[in-house]
Amino acid sequence: MRQLMQVMFMAISLFVTPFVFAADTYVIDPAHTSFGFTATHMMISKVPGEFEKFSGTITYDPHDLANSKANVSIDVNSINTRIEQRDHHLRSPDFFDAARYPIITFVSTKFTPGHISGKLTMRGVTQFITIPVSILGPVKALGDRQAIGISGSLTVNRQNYGINWNKNLDQGGVFVSNDILLSINIEADKQ
Repeated sequence: MRQLMQVMFMAISLFVTPFVFAADTYVIDPAHTSFGFTATHMMISKVPGEFEKFSGTITYDPHDLANSKANVSIDVNSINTRIEQRDHHLRSPDFFDAARYPIITFVSTKFTPGHISGKLTMRGVTQFITIPVSILGPVKALGDRQAIGISGSLTVNRQNYGINWNKNLDQGGVFVSNDILLSINIEADKQ
């Protein structure tokens, strides 16, 4: 009887093992990723920008999101709005104060279907955010590697992070909007 039980256990293990999934770790691919933002300028136009240097890992289990997590670091000095004078001002103490706070970080606390929640730290201030996202993959990419994609956006109030500089306009309104649209488009490769 004991031998029969052992054989049954081994047979069940062989059948069940292929269906047990574990979280995989993915590294953000800088060639196929962007971290962007859009601010309203003088109440009339949208001005985009992005950060060109960043790194991060995503641990992702599509079958159990509780096992998923993300950790991202963004180099504030890599800010690019296509106007060097504006980029210099954004790096200054008026905005990001990049000399004192050179890194923006995001550390997730929870993945749920359609959302990633976590702690976003800018300019030394940490706020809890939830980003509506779509997560695609994993897919088989070139060279037999696996990749996932994450895209999403949300609006944050920059003053919540101590980014307060502004000027009032003569006709009313302000020079730079407080609400900033953040957009993420990530491709990450399995380690």
